[in-house]
Amino acid sequence: MHHFVANAAWDDAAVLRVARETVLAALEGHGSVAAWIVDDTGIPKKGRHSVGVARQYCGVLGKQDNCQVAVSFSVAHERASVPAAYRLYLPEAWAQDRRRRRAAGVPEALEFRTKWQLALEQITQLVVEGVPAAPVVADAGYGVVTAFRDALTVQGMPYVVGISTETTVWAPGRAPLLPPKYRGHGRPPTLVRRTRRHRPLSVRALAHQLPARAWRAVTWRRGTRGAMRSRFAAVRVRPAHRDDWRSTPRPEEWLLIEWPRTEAAPIKYWLSTLPPTATRPGARAARDATLANRARLSRAQG
Repeated sequence: MHHFVANAAWDDAAVLRVARETVLAALEGHGSVAAWIVDDTGIPKKGRHSVGVARQYCGVLGKQDNCQVAVSFSVAHERASVPAAYRLYLPEAWAQDRRRRRAAGVPEALEFRTKWQLALEQITQLVVEGVPAAPVVADAGYGVVTAFRDALTVQGMPYVVGISTETTVWAPGRAPLLPPKYRGHGRPPTLVRRTRRHRPLSVRALAHQLPARAWRAVTWRRGTRGAMRSRFAAVRVRPAHRDDWRSTPRPEEWLLIEWPRTEAAPIKYWLSTLPPTATRPGARAARDATLANRARLSRAQG
């Protein structure tokens, strides 16, 4: 078995593809795919010789520890989820250590890729293989990367992704200023701009400015301890990351904020490119986030 797994010529992607297609075929009668869930999968390790092992955050343990990490995709609907893609993350220290790579059998052509780059490569492959399309759901480890969100938009993949409290946006109805009027000297200005008084703000600051009517209670499913519910606000904003290097403002997106009544401040934030006309975006995004958490919990328990 060790020879088969470690040295024999077999295609792990092909095996996973067969398993995925078998399960998806069985799920067809239970509804359409609701989300593609991208997440880290941690594998705790004691030694230092397994490929990619390093001291890094391990979701299974909930802390920094010695482990391998894989970027994984699950395809999910409201009743079940199935693993769809899986790629081992090779830390940069590993990628640059030729002796360690040779000893562990890491292919010479394999180069360092960030986790979000690995995720995008897997998305492209899943599209090629004809996996039913659905919004991409990810936590803030991926969602805070503007390049990741932009790449999803270029591929036509809507998303619901976590972001940090410091992420900056333009409040509803606001946007960066247009380029100043050309005065006939030098190159015509082409970049949008900000001023000292006209600036974006953090999503945390925006949450505290929203009126009471912006918030609504949402129940998304029943759990083992009863109905799962919380309080959400969903508003249209423009992400502001480095937009003063752009010639046009970024398009509007949904900003979803979770702020339970029992908490002194909001606890989670998401950006989403679901359509502006989406029905009850708070409920829908909350459901997708719940699917992601459920998939992560299932892997940890497995």
